[in-house]
Amino acid sequence: MFTKKEISSVLIVSFLLGIVISLVENLNLFLSTTLSVFLIIALNTLGKKITAFYLDTDIEIKIWEMQQFGYKSHMRTKKPFLAGIFVPLIIKFLSIGLINWMVCLTFDASGRVYRAARRHGIYSFSEVTEEEMGGIAGAGIIATLVFALVGYLIGQETFSVLSITYAFFNLIPAFDWDGAKIFFGNKVSWSVLAVVTSLAMIATIFII
Repeated sequence: MFTKKEISSVLIVSFLLGIVISLVENLNLFLSTTLSVFLIIALNTLGKKITAFYLDTDIEIKIWEMQQFGYKSHMRTKKPFLAGIFVPLIIKFLSIGLINWMVCLTFDASGRVYRAARRHGIYSFSEVTEEEMGGIAGAGIIATLVFALVGYLIGQETFSVLSITYAFFNLIPAFDWDGAKIFFGNKVSWSVLAVVTSLAMIATIFII
């Protein structure tokens, strides 16, 4: 279900966010944070993979990259910039350690070969629609929020807070993040998830 490239991307991001969030104050904090982030990303990705499977779609998780830096087509870098690696570090520094940026991964989706033949009889309909892309991304966010609640109920408050933070930032409707996929796929679904996640974020401040 997971390719070697996907596994390496998840491990790199987990290690990076473990450093950024814990600031390596001590080894135990770093290891527990890294493990929590790894589980959050793994569960989020699993939710997407399962949903994609039932939509006859293959998805590939990858580190967020940027190449376009302007509105005009020629405003592009020669090589993709690994924003998913550098942006969390930059924001942590600029916010004086206050913001733990957690948007590091995105995904591409493609219809399986037999998808069009089984559903439509012709291959011109094998493309994944925006609504389906949004549904896959939304499944990941829902899985993250559900396990955030589970974490809270079993006393894993740090895991719960990090899960909610991960969902909150990834719902921002920009670039090719999950939030953008959900927003353009179904604005009502995005609005519901945004409200739920925002309320959960407020709860982490006053309750957890």
